[in-house]
Amino acid sequence: MFQPIQYTFRAMLQHLSIRNYATVQGLDVDFRPGMSALTGETGAGKSIIVGALGLALGDRADKTVVRTGAKRTEITAEFDVSKNDAADAWLEDNQLQGDAANSCLVRRAVGADGRSRAFINDSPVTMASLQQLGALLVDIVSQQEHQSLLQRATQLSLLDDYCVEHTLLEELRSLHGRWQTNQRDIARLRGDDDEGRVQLLTYQLDELRELAAEDGETGTLEQEHRRLSGAEQALAALAGAVQDIADHEQFNALGSLRRALQLLGDLQGDSNRIANAMELLESACIQIDEAAADLRAATDEFPIDPERLSQVDDRLGRLHDMARKHKVKPAELAQLTRSLQEQLQAIHGREEELQRLGDEDLKLRERYAEVAGQVGKQRRKGAGPLSREIEKRIARLGMGDAGMEIRFEPLASDAVNARGLERVEFLVSTNPGQQPGPLSKIASGGELSRISLAIRVVTAQTSQTPCLVFDEVDVGIGGGVAAQVGALLQTLGDSAQILCVTHQPQVASRAHRQYSVDKSSDGASAQTSISELDEDARVLELARMLAGAEFSDASLAHARQMLAGDQDSC
Repeated sequence: MFQPIQYTFRAMLQHLSIRNYATVQGLDVDFRPGMSALTGETGAGKSIIVGALGLALGDRADKTVVRTGAKRTEITAEFDVSKNDAADAWLEDNQLQGDAANSCLVRRAVGADGRSRAFINDSPVTMASLQQLGALLVDIVSQQEHQSLLQRATQLSLLDDYCVEHTLLEELRSLHGRWQTNQRDIARLRGDDDEGRVQLLTYQLDELRELAAEDGETGTLEQEHRRLSGAEQALAALAGAVQDIADHEQFNALGSLRRALQLLGDLQGDSNRIANAMELLESACIQIDEAAADLRAATDEFPIDPERLSQVDDRLGRLHDMARKHKVKPAELAQLTRSLQEQLQAIHGREEELQRLGDEDLKLRERYAEVAGQVGKQRRKGAGPLSREIEKRIARLGMGDAGMEIRFEPLASDAVNARGLERVEFLVSTNPGQQPGPLSKIASGGELSRISLAIRVVTAQTSQTPCLVFDEVDVGIGGGVAAQVGALLQTLGDSAQILCVTHQPQVASRAHRQYSVDKSSDGASAQTSISELDEDARVLELARMLAGAEFSDASLAHARQMLAGDQDSC
């Protein structure tokens, strides 16, 4: 017997903080598991609170959301993700885990100039990232959201949530992504002009190998070139220096010092200063004599070799010419030679890489077909039970003659995507004998709302979306149908967190808890507030919803009966 997929992970919206949003100046509210109803008079701001939550999760916004006179709007929502594997994995993959275990804080700020900023666990993020996480935390269902059910992609997601194993869907997406990457690699390798590239590399390598540049060669040659080209000038300088200090026949430093010593030696007396001066002069003579010897020996270090200078000059010229040709430095020519050799070898090995990629492509195709087949089998197996469950809910919502079926359409081979081998379409008939047709063509606006609600109720029990917000989806219904809507949402609330904005007392009375949204004015501006109601306050609020502000004792009794669960007698 078919059993729909049951997901155990459920995140919960724990706290919502709203600052300077529309008519809200400052509002903080705590939420708990189960079904919570948000009620209040028309225009009090119930949907404003839902809009603020949507803003925190990445909905579009502009400066009009900022409360008049305020600098910016700021919305903060705190979630418990202890049982939300998908959100927890997303946070880990994006390195956005918070300091508090199992807690996730999302924040959105919109300035009066329209500029928007988003944060996850106090880290700035892009709007795309905020929207990705938001989709894993909350699903907001409004009257406008009914239109999304007309899209085949949405219908396929609902069917998958209901009956396809999550791990299979993840593997299917992964296989398709890997296959696409593999295909791009194959196309890139096949698209390269290998023949022309090989010819160019071979020509360049022949030139470089003939040149045979070596690592460090350029620096060594430049140093030798400087030494050879300056040899004559250096030798002349050395000879002049030796002449000046020692070898000139008439005037040289050494001869002058010796004559000075001779003159001082002829002096008579015991002058300490003269004696000290003579010692210094004798030391200077010795040092100058040694310096002259070193300079004479240094001439051997500057050989005059015009032939070698010409060779070095020619080699450096060839190195610089080749470097300019390849737009590198002369010292990088040896490395360039090795790099081009590696590129040539890589091209020769490309056929092997193409063969490997081809083998991998075949494996990925086969595995994709296998997994897609399993997904398709589970979809077809679950389509009938899902249709019957939806029919039951539609019947409870006053459409007892409505029928529902899911049609499968195989995709062309070139249209295969990350979601499998088929498309689906939800078909409905609203009258006996009517052929089922697409929702957009068969259902009226009111019928679409009820069908949408029925589908959401059924699929929400298996959906991965952890928190469901229903924003006035019960507009246009009343009486027994409204009571059935309340019963359906209450059933959902037994296993998930449901927030429901409603004008229907039959729906609100089914909630596990109820919040009243009120709007007040000081004459200058309006202010929206919210408060959780105790049992007595709920009776009063339900009586108001039943009979208006001037309710009677009968209305109070009626409200008490509804809270007690006695809807049939009401």
